[in-house]
Amino acid sequence: MTEHLRGASPSSPDTIGAMPAASSASPAQPSARRDTYTPESLLTVAVRVFNERGYDGTSMEHLSKAAGISKSSIYHHVRGKEELLRRATGRALDGLFAILDEPEATRGRAVDRVEHVTRRTTEVLMAELPYVTLLLRVRGNTATERWALERRRDFDQRVVGLLKEAADDGDLRSDVDPRLATRLLFGMINSLVEWYRPDRAGTAHATGDEVADAVVATAFAGLRTT
Repeated sequence: MTEHLRGASPSSPDTIGAMPAASSASPAQPSARRDTYTPESLLTVAVRVFNERGYDGTSMEHLSKAAGISKSSIYHHVRGKEELLRRATGRALDGLFAILDEPEATRGRAVDRVEHVTRRTTEVLMAELPYVTLLLRVRGNTATERWALERRRDFDQRVVGLLKEAADDGDLRSDVDPRLATRLLFGMINSLVEWYRPDRAGTAHATGDEVADAVVATAFAGLRTT
């Protein structure tokens, strides 16, 4: 991703809220340190809480307690938790759609382009794991969730088109429906959110590159004609 927070307003140096740090200084002495939050760091907290409690099960009170700031401090920068959801899912979606504009996804034979998209989708999922995890869990209960689902479907359809083109070129099996192949492909990739933990040493004893290599090799060993 070309921006650290895609689909959101640029991070601001202004703080979202602060609480005095605990201190043993006498009451006459001012606190020497204050904990600060930016829109970006607040989003990180919100995504963690959404993934732990579920979006529907998260209140602004939960977010306030998790961040250690008042609800009014949060409302100073966002309208509510749905705006945080849109920023979070937008970050994941922008990362995925950016793949489709990469040179390797727009030039050459379709089979090579779809392999590139598959590899990069896996890499984006691992790099933006909390955000993609949240994206995969939206159910369409709010306007933001429906917007996210529609964009996910658009991304899927773009990949379906690539698979169909590769099959028409004779490079992929024509007896597997491209829509079914796309579902199976993303089913394998998306399963990473259930077990891949980059901060846990020895996760499946594989690095991120090895996981991406394995996904491409496993998927296209069964789809390629040669």
